[in-house]
Amino acid sequence: MSQEHHRIDREQLPSDYPTHRHSGEFWEQLGRAVATYGFLEQVLGRAIFALTATRKYGHDELEEAYSKWPGQLERALSDPLGGLIVAYGKVLQNHHKLPVSNPEQLIEDLQRAAQLRNVLCHGSWQVPDAEGKSLPLFVDKKLKIFATPIDVAYLQQVRDHVAGLACAVIDSVSSMGLQFPGSAGPGGVILKPWPAGGSEHG
Repeated sequence: MSQEHHRIDREQLPSDYPTHRHSGEFWEQLGRAVATYGFLEQVLGRAIFALTATRKYGHDELEEAYSKWPGQLERALSDPLGGLIVAYGKVLQNHHKLPVSNPEQLIEDLQRAAQLRNVLCHGSWQVPDAEGKSLPLFVDKKLKIFATPIDVAYLQQVRDHVAGLACAVIDSVSSMGLQFPGSAGPGGVILKPWPAGGSEHG
């Protein structure tokens, strides 16, 4: 008995397959939300640099702190969001000025936002319902199933919330009178670049 073999007729697939069932606005808002998370990661990395560079150390701590600093900065460039939040929380709470009145709440808000980022980035989006809500198929490492249908309005709220968290992280540096690294904002410059063609002593 011969066995039939079947293959997908790719020329007959709908335009934009497999994302064709969702509106263009949905994908735009999802993309913008994910990009806002990327911005938050960059902001956290720069804040880690700022807070470690401006913390006061005792004389007996200087050598150890200096030896650890390059590794901290490397991780600030390469760590995923969860690792950045942990590192930021440590340097924020260890800073001699404690620039945030309730750092525990900010870190908790960042951690909750990070959990949702994993859903948005790694979920498999199911066919939307009549209201345009789509349930991303996502199971975390604890086997918890995400069960909230998401629509355009939800994604816009997420983006606004994450942008607000990024602003709070920036404020944790600028509120000390420091210019946030990489910006042209007000405040004291943390690290001045060397002149072109010059040297540290030149």
